[in-house]
Amino acid sequence: MALPKIDQPLFEIIIPSTNKKAKFRPFTVKEEKILLIAQESKEMDQIILSIKQVLGNCLVDVDVETLAVFDLEFIILNIRGKSVNNEIKFGFKDEETEERIDVEIDVNDIKVHFDPEHDKKIVLNEQYYVMMRYPTLSEVQSMQGSDSNSTDKMFNTMISCIESLVDVTSDEVYKLDDFTKEEVSDFVDGFTSNAIEGIQKFYATMPKLSHTIEYKDKLGNDKTFVVEGMDSFFT
Repeated sequence: MALPKIDQPLFEIIIPSTNKKAKFRPFTVKEEKILLIAQESKEMDQIILSIKQVLGNCLVDVDVETLAVFDLEFIILNIRGKSVNNEIKFGFKDEETEERIDVEIDVNDIKVHFDPEHDKKIVLNEQYYVMMRYPTLSEVQSMQGSDSNSTDKMFNTMISCIESLVDVTSDEVYKLDDFTKEEVSDFVDGFTSNAIEGIQKFYATMPKLSHTIEYKDKLGNDKTFVVEGMDSFFT
């Protein structure tokens, strides 16, 4: 007689980049082992790979490879909250007093923050504009691991994340996935400096997973400390 399979409850979450609902189940012992092994390795590449594997197991009908980095960070924290508990113990050093500050953060208080100056639409001229998409974790890893110089990295990332070109005079939309890399590269070579600045601003103001901690130092001064990103919250 086979042992019974334990059913897991399903929960809903809003994916920050799309505002669409998704369903997930909590971690099982299997997923906790994957994360613990990755955490003990202290290798960010291994942690990222493990997080993608766990999310692939726990999310229902969602392609993890298409999610923005801040989506992954937000979702993994919320799955952790349903699987373990809502409290994350976090410590940091006060820059002035050099004392260690230990706090507990409620997962429900950690949000993805959207800069009001952020815009996925980059105007090229009176006739055309391009729509950007957020880089996936695989794309960010690829660019960070590249041996090319920083200019090449920026250019390659820029090309890969231009989703479409829109002609406002005819409402025609060109999907850049329909063109070769060389064609897209030649197209981007014709951008003006204003267009490049717009794309740089897109990256600089991308949404971030962050949380502001309010605390008192040992001298009684009120202070704040901002934590951002997966490497800060993954504990």
